[in-house]
Amino acid sequence: MRKIYLEDTPLTEAQQQIANRIRFKPLVEVIPTREALGRVTAQPIYAKVSMPNFHASAMDGIAVKAEKTYGADEQHPVRLKLAIDYVEVDTGDPIPDGFDAVIMIEHVHQMDEETVEILEAVAPWQHIRPIGEDVVIGEVIVPDRHKLRPVDLGAILAGGNVTIPVLRKPRVAIIPTGTELIEPSDSVAEGEIIEFNGTVFAAYLQEWGAVPVYHGIVKDEYELIKCAVKSAVQDADMVLLNAGSSAGREDFTVHVVGELGEVLTHGVATRPGKPVVVGVVDEKPVIGLPGYPVSAYLNLEWFARSLIFQYYGMLEPQRQRISATVGRRIVSVMGAEDFIRVTIGCMDGQFIANPLTRSAGVTMSMVRADGMLRIPPGNLGYEQGEVVEVELYRPLEQIQNTIVSTGSHDLSMDVLHSLIRKRNPARFLVSSHVGSMGGILAIQKGEAHIAGVHLFDEETGTYNQSYIEKYLHDKEVVLIQLVYRQQGWFVKKGNPLGISSVHDLTKPGITYINRQRGAGTRLLFDYLLAQEAVNRADIYGYSREAVSHLSVAAAVAGGTADAGLGIYSAAAAMDLDFIPVSEERYDLVMTKAFYESSQGQELLSCIRSEEFASEMEALGGYSCRDSGKIVYSTGLSEICEE
Repeated sequence: MRKIYLEDTPLTEAQQQIANRIRFKPLVEVIPTREALGRVTAQPIYAKVSMPNFHASAMDGIAVKAEKTYGADEQHPVRLKLAIDYVEVDTGDPIPDGFDAVIMIEHVHQMDEETVEILEAVAPWQHIRPIGEDVVIGEVIVPDRHKLRPVDLGAILAGGNVTIPVLRKPRVAIIPTGTELIEPSDSVAEGEIIEFNGTVFAAYLQEWGAVPVYHGIVKDEYELIKCAVKSAVQDADMVLLNAGSSAGREDFTVHVVGELGEVLTHGVATRPGKPVVVGVVDEKPVIGLPGYPVSAYLNLEWFARSLIFQYYGMLEPQRQRISATVGRRIVSVMGAEDFIRVTIGCMDGQFIANPLTRSAGVTMSMVRADGMLRIPPGNLGYEQGEVVEVELYRPLEQIQNTIVSTGSHDLSMDVLHSLIRKRNPARFLVSSHVGSMGGILAIQKGEAHIAGVHLFDEETGTYNQSYIEKYLHDKEVVLIQLVYRQQGWFVKKGNPLGISSVHDLTKPGITYINRQRGAGTRLLFDYLLAQEAVNRADIYGYSREAVSHLSVAAAVAGGTADAGLGIYSAAAAMDLDFIPVSEERYDLVMTKAFYESSQGQELLSCIRSEEFASEMEALGGYSCRDSGKIVYSTGLSEICEE
């Protein structure tokens, strides 16, 4: 039986192990200075010439001998003769011998073609740039191991260096492994997975100053992986193996590295990111990254990024950190360092951080993340309201200019974001899908600016208002009509199972997919069950939850469910048949303070625009006949009753 081992090495210890073990010997290359932006110098760069290399006029005017101007004032003007007492010069001109100052042309009174009059004396070397004022021959312009900026290039050229020695960029081999992987394609068969991690790795490596070398997909076969690593270390300064880093039946990375070299670490005490392999082959670092994207990206940063900056002999830059209040309770475990992706909103000058999904395989959690919350190994988590330090993934100014939306999922949020960015490029809108009730609670706790809601009240037969009166009675809020939308059954093309009512969902063999608790669509489904006297226990799949309409549609399209309830546009996006059930009202609830703010008025202007109506109705299943109407408010005089 193969030896299987997975450790719980503290992250900092694992990083230190590889840092101490590797001694990079970067090669040097000489390149044109004009092409050196972002490169790292291989040695100090000295000035070969002075800049300027002559005494130069700093102004347009006349060059004079300073002592001939002494005593000049308004009562006693001094007159100077051309070629004898002065010569005309322009900015940058050499100063002729015998002259040691320049008078600005604005301070010169022309008496005739050869005579000028001045009313103020000048000091020696006034308005003259002496030799070497900017750069002196022999001085260091930039030091060794310096990342070159635009201004550096100018100074280096001014110092007479048309070429410059820089460190050759480290070459990093990328070897994705997996029999199920295929190269990116718009057609994917069952059992196939598009290989996209390699592209992400390459982009990060380029951003950090390395040259990615993509070696192509290698199947899950021990000898093939071993050959790929042996080949890669011949040319690369570092090797990345993706997938196969854990301890499963086809996880070969640790054994390949162990056979070809030395394994320093197999497993770090982090969540996510534990199954990483860090080793050395032919004195080159080899990092076995997990297959799950989030785990892979984090380990790439923890190890590859650190090693690249070690290669250059530079300090690894740190992201900006801020203090933020935890919006929802976050639970951790003892012994592992937790890395929680969070969204961050700025509410009334206070930053609120809310956790995104913690699954290591959810790539979109990294796309949506505004920052990362790091929970130490000995901490069991944070309670709602605690203040924590968060590392930012987005600029602080962008977060401060972001409208935070939460609640029910709807495509209108994406359309509004696009419209807002067109009108004001500095404004952003981010939305998270926590269901209508989750959105109302977020408004209640001050965690969001707006919340999308479509909560049907069985007793009154109306939408949203009764829930707002119940849960937000102590807040000044405004309810804005956004869209009407069609809800219906998602089924495969042709509706092969003949599903048209909740009763049909109880037939043997039919699998349903539901929305999460608190979602308006789930409340509607429960209402339909009650109306038809159907027991939820008779619905196979009732407890299976999805967080968006598109997720429900994807499950039906993928064959893991036969039916789901959702909006027409999601069915159309997944090429499903749609059986209408009802039209519902989808609204936005917001605080009065946000409604009256410049952000709120920008948003309302977009909602009421013809462009919004046109784009929404083009999706199908939407009506914007009342978009922007105030249907309920507390504390506003401009209330429009339904």
